[in-house]
Formats: sequence, C-alpha cells, structure tokens
Amino acid sequence: MKKIYFLPAILMLLTSCASSYNVEGTSSISALDGSKLYLKAIKNNEFKNIDSCDVVHGEFHFTGLLDTVRMASLYMDDESIMPVVLEKGDITIKIDNVQQTVGGTPLNDSLYTFIDKHNRLTNQMNELSHKQSQMLLEGIDEELINRQLSAEAAKIAAEEDNLVMKFIEDNFDNVLGPGVFMMITSQYRYPILTPQIEDIMSKATQKFKDDPYVKDYYQTAQENEKRMNGLEDPSVMEEPTAPTAPNPLTNIPQK
Repeated sequence: MKKIYFLPAILMLLTSCASSYNVEGTSSISALDGSKLYLKAIKNNEFKNIDSCDVVHGEFHFTGLLDTVRMASLYMDDESIMPVVLEKGDITIKIDNVQQTVGGTPLNDSLYTFIDKHNRLTNQMNELSHKQSQMLLEGIDEELINRQLSAEAAKIAAEEDNLVMKFIEDNFDNVLGPGVFMMITSQYRYPILTPQIEDIMSKATQKFKDDPYVKDYYQTAQENEKRMNGLEDPSVMEEPTAPTAPNPLTNIPQK
C-alpha cells in the first residue's frame, strides 16, 4: 500500500520539475554588474515582479515553477531591458553593447529571430538619411534623390509590415502573438486603429481576440475612433486599462 500511495507523489514531483523555467544570463555591460534584475509579467492589468536576482561578475540566474507559459520582461529597477518568454526548458540570455538575445527554448528562439529581422529593417530605414547626405555630396539632383529614397523607404516599410503581420498571424494562439501586438501598439500615445491593426483583427482567432491586452486595446481604440469621427466627445481620448509595455527591443543600459 505504501508503494501505491508513493506513486502519486512521484508523479506530482515529476510534473513540477517538468513545469519549471531556468534562466542563465551573462552580461558584458559594466553598468549591469552589481545591479538587481527583475522578471515582470502582467497580472490583473499590472506589471508584477515574479522573480529577481543580482548580477554578479556578469552573470545572473532565475529559476521557478511555471503554471503557464507567459511573456515577461527583464527589468533593471524600473527600466525595461528586453522581453523573455518564460517556458519549460533552459533559457539563455546574453547582453552586450551590440545586442541582447534570448534563446534555448522554441518560443524565445522564434521571438528573437523575428526581433533580429525587424531590427535589420529598422537599420535599413535609418541608413536612408545617411544615404541622402552622401547623394547630395555627390551632386545628385535633390528631386531625384527624394524620389529614389521615398521608393526605398516604402519598400522597407512594406517589408516591415509584412514581417509583423505574418509573425503575429503565425502566433495568434500562443503568447508571442499578443506579446508582439503589445510591442507595436506601445508606440502610440492613445490606442488607435491603423490599417495594420484592423488587418490583424480581421484575421485574428478568438483566442487572440480574448487576450486581455488585445481585447482592451481594441475596444478602447474603437471608442477613440468614434471620438475622432465626431460620434462622441472628441476632447477625451481614452487610455487602455491594461498596461502598455515599454519598447523592450533597444533599451539596453550603456556605459
């Protein structure tokens, strides 16, 4: 009988071990050494600390039980550094002056492949200003320059739009879809409806639409749209009740 009662305990232990996350991080940024880092995630419409640790000699470590896969953010004090998907497995974080990456698990690998592609397009767009200066120095007609660079900018913008759309569509039913939706909408002062957002919502699965942040953002954006169209008082633009995540893609402390 003792063996029979002991078996469920073993199964519970194995289940607990299987539903845990382990984060091993390294940093070459001296500003982080000796600092306390936090993992924060949304709970009850607020960012809550779910774990913390100190950076010691450029290394840090988080571990804990995982009741569900969730999108979190790595913080130093109140400053967001980067997004992290807390999922089963060994997660590795690398932070340096050039880039920050998370890998080792499927969703984190997928997220940072997307972020890398997105950052490349952002860099290409930023390079257009330098290219304009070079062309002016070469004596090229300004009207020709503007026409050429406008076409290049439109092409890059279309590639970025397609990248974001496809990634969110491919991840409607896991944490990456709503997580990236939060990233792209955090740039707006108030929730608004853009053609991209309308396109996303027209194709979205019910699970994506029911995500608390997505649902709250979309409802508030629709109400703000009515105000802008004169159907309601335009002097009051509502903000979402769910928190807006800071942009975590490039916010790395430097020294």
